[in-house]
Amino acid sequence: MHRQIRSLLEAGHEITYVAPFTDCNVTPDPRIRPIDVPRAVGRRRRRALKAARKALKRGVEGADLLIVHDIELLFRLPRRRPATVWDVHEDTAAALEAKPYLPEYLRRILPSLVRRIEARAERRLHLILAEEAYQERFAQTHPIVLNTTYVPPRLPSPSGQNRVVYVGHLSQARGAIELIELARRLVPYGIRLDLIGAADAEIRPLLRDAQREGLLDWYGYVPNKHALRMAEKAIAGLSLLHDVPNYRQSMPTKVIEYMARGIPVITTPLPTAASMIDRARCGTVVPFGDVDATLQAVLALRDDPEEASAMGARGYAEALSHYNWPDHSGAFVGRLEEWATASAAPARAHRRALVV
Repeated sequence: MHRQIRSLLEAGHEITYVAPFTDCNVTPDPRIRPIDVPRAVGRRRRRALKAARKALKRGVEGADLLIVHDIELLFRLPRRRPATVWDVHEDTAAALEAKPYLPEYLRRILPSLVRRIEARAERRLHLILAEEAYQERFAQTHPIVLNTTYVPPRLPSPSGQNRVVYVGHLSQARGAIELIELARRLVPYGIRLDLIGAADAEIRPLLRDAQREGLLDWYGYVPNKHALRMAEKAIAGLSLLHDVPNYRQSMPTKVIEYMARGIPVITTPLPTAASMIDRARCGTVVPFGDVDATLQAVLALRDDPEEASAMGARGYAEALSHYNWPDHSGAFVGRLEEWATASAAPARAHRRALVV
């Protein structure tokens, strides 16, 4: 919504957006045509997927292009549809390891099924990849549209002294247990932890308990542009992802978003994230699962505000130079326009695209 759809709207296209607006407590942008669907959560997905099929069938009427992001929606595509793009944003087979609600036998058999689905999708659809490394899973070469962000035109104010922040989904594999323990250890130092994002079902009770104890503030789901404003002026932005296959090949989007807001980063040593932090000198890399090291990294930034501000400024400069979405959006919009025009009937070839 905040990158791709915004760019398409600015290019003059009409947008239909199928999303769980109500379940995420989001008011749709008045410039789009919204179609509300239930949110698929854990193993309770049948109702949401059934609704998605109907919503897609309704949404593609008169459309020049259909874009889907979730691999499950590949099974719900309307038979009569325009040119269709699968925007690949994760290694689905690898991600199964981090889904605790799946029985063990499904985690064993599903990866091979997912790879077959990907191969079939490659033959039938256009693909866009969010990471260079994802190319290895496919036989053909596909356009890369990196997970970048909108970088403010000016460096936000320097970090504060009494707050650290995490922005993103909360799960065990994303370090939720370590975040809660870190919050406990930060209390004696007068430092609060803000958690901004939805959480997996098994993590929510732990977060509620920690909030009742006064250890942290958990805000739940907040639209991205508002979440990033809330994150500004924190001592550090945290990315404590575990060493699981789905995270090893990609750059955590939250790392780039922290940098764009001038916030020093504390990250676990996933290769891409660690390389970025070391190169830009904009944060600290801590071992996987090491809450003590994370605590010491936070305290070091608090106790050296001059260096913390310098880290934030270096991260901001790196994000502005290489990860500012407006610098990449033109290629993204142009590619979609090319696919939409190539598939349109001559009488419709110059219509504005309606994208789902």
